[in-house]
Amino acid sequence: MNPIIRRLVALIGGWLLCLGLATTPGGAAPSGPPVRVGGTLALTGPLAATSILHKLAGEIYIEQQNRGNGLSGRPVEWVLLDDQSKPDVARSLYERLITVEKVDLLMGPYGTAAILAALPVAQRYQKMLISTTLGIPHLAKYAMHIPVNSFGPDPDKTAPARLYDALASTSRPPKTIAIVTSKFPSAQFISTGARDVAGARSLNVVLYLEYEFGTRDFMPIATRLKESNPDFLWVGALGLDGNLLLDAFKKLDYTPRGHYYLFPAPGPLVATPEAKFALAPTHFEEHAPFTDNPVAAEFVKLFNERAGKAKVPYPRVELQAAGGYIGWQALGIAVEATKSLDDKVLVNWFKTHRVETIVGTMRFDGPNNYGEDLSKVKQIQDGRWVVVWPREWAAPGARLLLPGP
Repeated sequence: MNPIIRRLVALIGGWLLCLGLATTPGGAAPSGPPVRVGGTLALTGPLAATSILHKLAGEIYIEQQNRGNGLSGRPVEWVLLDDQSKPDVARSLYERLITVEKVDLLMGPYGTAAILAALPVAQRYQKMLISTTLGIPHLAKYAMHIPVNSFGPDPDKTAPARLYDALASTSRPPKTIAIVTSKFPSAQFISTGARDVAGARSLNVVLYLEYEFGTRDFMPIATRLKESNPDFLWVGALGLDGNLLLDAFKKLDYTPRGHYYLFPAPGPLVATPEAKFALAPTHFEEHAPFTDNPVAAEFVKLFNERAGKAKVPYPRVELQAAGGYIGWQALGIAVEATKSLDDKVLVNWFKTHRVETIVGTMRFDGPNNYGEDLSKVKQIQDGRWVVVWPREWAAPGARLLLPGP
């Protein structure tokens, strides 16, 4: 073989191994007892519309591994339980996963409240817990918690600042803002930060409201927002909150001049005509330059197929699907690098190495094991989500659009 080609093949093989997608020589199938990874997701309850995306992403990763080398030559099994969107249920189920199911490793649940409920259980048994969606980093004091989360250690500061930078780049930056948020821990925490950062940016907060997690009737909130008539609306939304609020606006014949939703169910919001030009945070969308990464491109292809069959409202890879995938991706990379299932060995490796994921390079040596904020701002345009800020990550030809007065 030509030496240059041999070197190129070696480099590609090493890169794939780093990404946790290499196969055994000769394509040997994994064998032996499975590596059992236990976790919960909100398969029912208010967070189910989003958790299904994390479920599909995890299933895709596991199938990829089991078609190749598995984890260190062994097949992977996901022991997945339904926490019903309830933190107390998540706490009980992680106890069961460790003591009854006796899983080898843990994958965290979806949502800050459930993660905070699972962490003390993991700590009691000295188990590593990987999480992908914990939105209040300073509460995660457990040293064996590995946050594979792109929002960094201070999302209450960096997420609002990124949005406000994007808005300031437009020809008509807003001067007033209304902030309404669920009392769900992470949404409330980041939205309170949005209020504080707005004040520091001389952006006048004309209204700040909080509502109970699981609220279904948004008419009173919509009425207050219409009366305040801000230039821009921040919604600390989870799941279908944004859809319910927009339905209430429609009944009041009111359209916000600009609007941002923190953690919406991506498909239902895209499908709502009233959500035109809505903004949200992200770390991955299904377009270049993200899909220039061949591993990301392969995941996109597989997710599109599986999500289409599952009749997911938005069968594209975005924040939630990518977030679900990178948790598994990081776990696989660490296991392959250490050739170990020992929780302490894996944690020590994470804290001293960087991990290449489909959303970028992640590290775990910052405050409470967090790294940089890798988030971007996306917008609904032409029936899909596209990144519009920072400009270097924007979809080809895309720019932030704000509707007229």
